[in-house]
Amino acid sequence: MAAVNDSAWPETEPTDADRRSYAEAEPRPWWLAGERPAPRPPVDGPAEADLVVVGGGLTGLWAAVVAKQRDPGRDVMLIERESLAIGASGRNGGFMSSSLVHGIGNGLARFPDEVPELERLGLENLAEIRRTVEEHRIGCDLRDAGAVEVAMTPAQAADLAGGVEELARYGHEAVLLDGEEMRAELDSPLYEGGLWQRTGECTIDPVKLCDGLADLAEELGVRVHEGTEMTGLERAGGGVGIGTPAGTVRAGGALLATAAFRSPIRAIRRRVIPVYDYVLVTEPLSPAQEESIGWANRQGFSDNANQFHYYRPIETPEGLRILWGGYDAIYNFGGRVEDAAYQRERSFAGLAQRFFTAFPQLEGLRFSHRWGGAIDTCSRFFAFYGTSHAGRVSWAVGHTGLGVGASRFSATVGLDLLDGVDSPVTRMRYARSRPLPFPPEPLRWGVVQLTRNRLAAADRKGGRRGLWLRTLDRLGLGFDS
Repeated sequence: MAAVNDSAWPETEPTDADRRSYAEAEPRPWWLAGERPAPRPPVDGPAEADLVVVGGGLTGLWAAVVAKQRDPGRDVMLIERESLAIGASGRNGGFMSSSLVHGIGNGLARFPDEVPELERLGLENLAEIRRTVEEHRIGCDLRDAGAVEVAMTPAQAADLAGGVEELARYGHEAVLLDGEEMRAELDSPLYEGGLWQRTGECTIDPVKLCDGLADLAEELGVRVHEGTEMTGLERAGGGVGIGTPAGTVRAGGALLATAAFRSPIRAIRRRVIPVYDYVLVTEPLSPAQEESIGWANRQGFSDNANQFHYYRPIETPEGLRILWGGYDAIYNFGGRVEDAAYQRERSFAGLAQRFFTAFPQLEGLRFSHRWGGAIDTCSRFFAFYGTSHAGRVSWAVGHTGLGVGASRFSATVGLDLLDGVDSPVTRMRYARSRPLPFPPEPLRWGVVQLTRNRLAAADRKGGRRGLWLRTLDRLGLGFDS
């Protein structure tokens, strides 16, 4: 008897036409393909600072900016192994959410008593990002159009039914859409319904935000160094010594914002794994193609399957482009983060096939950019924090795909822990607890592969979760892709 497939996606192999659609695409992120500022020079010898921030993505840049805003006299240095935004901050879809817990449902499953305050703090954090962008004229294409969670099967539509009331309970505005209303927003034959969250969801150019924050950090007096790898980390007197190829930087403290890259801290290495995600961006649509899909309100979209896609418009002088990513979540044995993994033919072929399944009216459109990126995934799906080296080192890692907005808040928590600030936030279990660690290899690889297999099976069965996924749910490990 043939297996039933309740998923909206085809189970056939991608066609030659699917593969041709991205064959000539530039193999690097759209956000990083434009004109960038000249690289900042590396550290050129032994140095000293009050605070060293390690990592030139959004979390690290926000940490450097906020540290100087809090204390203009603090001597702050930021070091980046390669170039600013080269990691997850420059390889994401450019969605910026107020959620600090990867969605209300995920937060309620872990810290139900703290979710109301975390949702309030998340909206406040997003407002602070907007204020910074506006006050310092950071041209990062921030758009407040909200985000739509899409249902493509009747079971998925039923899952969204209570979403408006739940979001309203936590200070959000949302509207439930039926299939016809969905297709009026963005025309796809797959749509059965959707939930449009109008507040707390934005789109942005994440690299322009990084570049703007770097400029702001330097205006405030931060020393920003690219091409400077942290080669060691140790106690040094009352502070720490951060090894670099040019010599040791001695500092009163260090904040690590290393995302998916290997960390010298064992507590991070046990709890963070790099999971690769892949993205395509189309060439500009013709006026007729744009008319065929609609999208007048320019929201971001994602579907609510376990293996989900996210997609959004990108406005360019040449016309509208579409960013289309997600679905695959690839873990490589041993957790290596290496350039070779940023291009994966099988993932691009599947993305193209499913794109044209969702939008058959765009058949023949080509993709101009293709890339992959490593997400710092932890078992609770949102950032966790900690200190080491007698409190002179703190960290904020594990954002699991929603770090663009949460990065600023995470930076403030990391700074508070480093500085010994006793506040309502640092007393929360959200800030003090850590996710369950992943098992060591080879068991780690086997567990991740089995979980991916069972998630795909659940999507084929209308969302029904089998024994393995139900067990993970009971353990507080409600994995999705």
